[in-house]
Parts: sequence; structure tokens; C-alpha cells
Amino acid sequence: MSDVDLDEVIKQLAETHVALNGVSFENKSLKLDTEEDAKDVVDAINKCESLEYLHLGGNTLGVDAAKAIAKALEAHTEFKRALWMDMFTGRMKTEIPQALKYLGAGLVLAGARLSELDLSNNAFGPIGVEGLAALLRSPTCYALHLLSQALLDCYQSSNEAGRPLALKVFEAGRNRLEDEGVKALAKVFKMVGTLEEVTIPQNGIYNAGITALCEAFALNPNLRLLDLNDNTFREKAAIAMAKALPNLQNLIHLNLGDCLLKTKGALLLAEALTDGHSKLQEVHLGFNEITAEGGLALAKAMKNKKDLKQLELGGNMFGKTGRKHLIFELKENSQLEALGNLSGDEDNDEEDDDDDDDAESEEESGSDDVSVEESNHDTTQESETSKLQFSLVDDSVTNYR
Repeated sequence: MSDVDLDEVIKQLAETHVALNGVSFENKSLKLDTEEDAKDVVDAINKCESLEYLHLGGNTLGVDAAKAIAKALEAHTEFKRALWMDMFTGRMKTEIPQALKYLGAGLVLAGARLSELDLSNNAFGPIGVEGLAALLRSPTCYALHLLSQALLDCYQSSNEAGRPLALKVFEAGRNRLEDEGVKALAKVFKMVGTLEEVTIPQNGIYNAGITALCEAFALNPNLRLLDLNDNTFREKAAIAMAKALPNLQNLIHLNLGDCLLKTKGALLLAEALTDGHSKLQEVHLGFNEITAEGGLALAKAMKNKKDLKQLELGGNMFGKTGRKHLIFELKENSQLEALGNLSGDEDNDEEDDDDDDDAESEEESGSDDVSVEESNHDTTQESETSKLQFSLVDDSVTNYR
């Protein structure tokens, strides 16, 4: 069966599955204030044995109604898709975060794992984000692949109010965001332009996702910490990163370890880092299958980094001779003390990068297979959660951990 045929079958099966397993009150124009007002929604939820989605778009939801609906959601571990766009028309600003807190708590107590959260067209502004904090950092969002327009709406409405949302820190370790998720995030990052720290390790991100992120990073010149450890770069993504780096002169910490950069990627990064980046203190590029040529280029690129404290290059493929050249170069630059342990380095001075193009083609055409395999991992082993930290430009700060 061809990829096209398979994609079509998967699409049809998904649409059929959704149609059979959910509750929709879409565009009913219901004004749900009290628990009694929400009775029809609650009854429909309770009658649905396998509730995989709830569509409440086009209605308006108050605090007590949200509380009742959230209670009903607690019984549905299988819940996956929260379609809650355009749901707070006419509501007071104080109502919205409370309603969101109840709904989020219901999903968390249910032990649900969201694949889609759509809160677009709500324009709830910075105050609404408070109601989302607990949900976004919970295991419920570990498998969140589709990030909606919600944060963009939040930014736009806060900007119109003269107090632009200034997102400074974003952490989402081991959340399986994958290309789809980070491309949605990149749209937000481009808009805010205020990022200082981004930590997104182990998220199954490939060329398309990393390229989108790099384009966004280039518009965030205050970025100080960037950690994309254990995602998959290859040459295309390395090119995108190399293009972004000249705009990131405030970088202090760069972690691209275990990203399959290989020698081509290392050479691209070395060229991008050679001039400027004088503030760099930590660079992690271990376990990237980099040969001696790439290692030496990286060492030379560190020459003007007077504050360099840590250079991690272990687990590559420098070989005995390559290690000697690397050490000599760093010693000449008085930076040898920054070099981390080279244990795990293979005595192999040869590298076959010719299979990169084929591997990238397989990666792009087979990304669905990768996602399916990863989705079977036991999420109870994943200790890290999403973390969002928002700071408004008027210096009033709210931290979400």
C-alpha cells in the first residue's frame, strides 16, 4: 500500500473514530451559568461510555457550569481532544481563569492524555493564562501534539491592552511535542520575541520542527539558554541553526548534545560560532557522531570565547589522532580546562555521511511510524513536566512551575 493510500485510510479511520466517541454542543449559543444550566452537557458526558472529545465551541461558560462539567470529565481517562474555542463570550475576566482551572483539574484527575487542546478565539488575555498553568504543566499535556491559537490570542489581546505578554522562559522536557507541536510553538515564539531560555530536550523533533524553531529563535535576540538535547538535527536542521546563531549573540548556554549533527553539522555550527558569541560559557555537543575534522573546527571556533567554562564533546568519533589535535588546539587557546571528559569517543577517524539524505527522506516519510512507536512509551517514567514562565513588561511577574 502506498504512503498516500495509507494516509487516506488513517485519516478516514480517525474521522470515523472521533464521530463515534464524543459529545458536541458546537455553536448552540448556550449561556451556561449554573450547574443546572450545564445539566444537558453533563448528562451527555455521563452517557458517553468512551468520551474522546468534547466540543463546547460557540457557547459561553460560567464558573459553576464549568465546575459541573469538570466533575463529569473526571470519569473519562480516555479523553483526548478538548475543543473549547470561543467559549467565554461576555464573561468577566475574573470568571475565565476559574472556569479554566476547574476544567483543567477535571482532566488531570481523570488521568487523561490530551492530543489536542483548542482554546482559540477566546482572547482571555494574560489573566486567562493563570487558569491554564496547572493543566499545561501536568501529565495530561505530555502527549499534546496540537497547540492551538490560544497563546497567540493571549499575546495579541495583551498587546492591544498596552501590556504585551513577554514570554521569557519555556521548558518542555520529554513531552513528545514532535514537529507538529513545536511548529505551533514557533508561531508564538516569533510573535513575542522576548525569549531568554528555551529547554525542549527529548521531544522527537526532526528537520521541519527544528527549522521552524530556529526561524523563531532568530527573532529572539535575548536568548541566553538554548537546550535541544536529544532531538534529531541532521544537515538540514543544522543549516537552519547556523543561520539563526548570528542573531543570538547573548547565548551563554548551548546544548545540542545527542542530536545526530555529524561532521557536516559540526562544521556548519563551527562557522556560525567563530565570530562573536563572546558570552558563551557552556557548549554541549557530545554524542553527535562528529569526526576529527568537525571536532577541530569546533575547538577553533571557541578561540574568542574567553568566558568558556565547559565544552562537552565526549561520545563522538575523533579517534586517537583527532583527540590529540583537539587537545592541542584548546591548550593553545588556554581553554583546555573547559574540555569535558572524552570518554565514549570512538577510535574511528572515518565517517560515512553519504547516507544522510536517504536517512532524512526516511525520517520525513516515516515520521508517523516514529510517533506511533514513541506514543507507546510508559509516560510514568517521564519525570519532567511542561513549565511556562510569563513576565509582563510592567515588571509584574507570575511564575508557573
